[in-house]
Amino acid sequence: MIEIKNLSFSYNRQALLFEDLNLVLEQGHIYGLLGKNGAGKSTLLKNIAGLVYPQKGSCLVNEINVSGRPVSVLEEIYFLAEDFYVPSLTPAQFVANTAGFYPKFSKSDFYTYLKALDVDEDAVMDKQSFGQQKKAMIAFGLATNTGLLIMDEPTNGLDIPSKVQFRKLIASVLTDERCIVISTHQVRDLDSLIDTLLVLHEKEIVINRPMDEVAEKLTFGFYADTEGLKVLYEERDMRGSNAIVQNTANKYSKVDLELLFNAIISGTKKIVEILKA
Repeated sequence: MIEIKNLSFSYNRQALLFEDLNLVLEQGHIYGLLGKNGAGKSTLLKNIAGLVYPQKGSCLVNEINVSGRPVSVLEEIYFLAEDFYVPSLTPAQFVANTAGFYPKFSKSDFYTYLKALDVDEDAVMDKQSFGQQKKAMIAFGLATNTGLLIMDEPTNGLDIPSKVQFRKLIASVLTDERCIVISTHQVRDLDSLIDTLLVLHEKEIVINRPMDEVAEKLTFGFYADTEGLKVLYEERDMRGSNAIVQNTANKYSKVDLELLFNAIISGTKKIVEILKA
């Protein structure tokens, strides 16, 4: 589906955000892209969507270079940016003007998603709150039924019930023919949603692993006392430690994405080595 080859990118041709980055993303998966602010998550997504152009390397979608922005590729990509513009139109008017760019767009799906997200189909979008605008654009993106769905910080601005509904809808639209990539700094919003974890750190993808594999190799838990444990990373408080240890007992634990992310960006190389092995 997506193949990034030796991609190097910068905005000022001096400080590279990526250098010889390689990544393959497959259909049938929901990828969660994590990284520190400024790591280049949004820029990576824009490269995938063909909205910016690398200094070196290429990004292929279905074996076609997106830099040329051919119609056959664009009609299979929907990109919801973190910062977006909504026109002074109702959702129905927006669909009438925009849905034609996406051959597999479904009006019935769109109105189903609007209802699920509690969006008024007759309200003028630019008069609504940011959260309502975001939900209207999420509904549109899901209804395009594109093979590649890219969302940058989609839960930003949503209240808790809307985040719950968002996770349900994303899980419901995944098919074997669809690839979904979600970037966020709100790590807990991806809990129980993504099946594959991507971590962008220091100009490269340091983690690209299925969540099941992460759970097989690492154990996450709270320990009153970590003495005697081979702790890979821990965060202490007055009651004890939230810790990551290597899973040598073949016991499953729920992956703590926030703890894992903190461990990786803190420079805990052993965890990266274990997950890459």
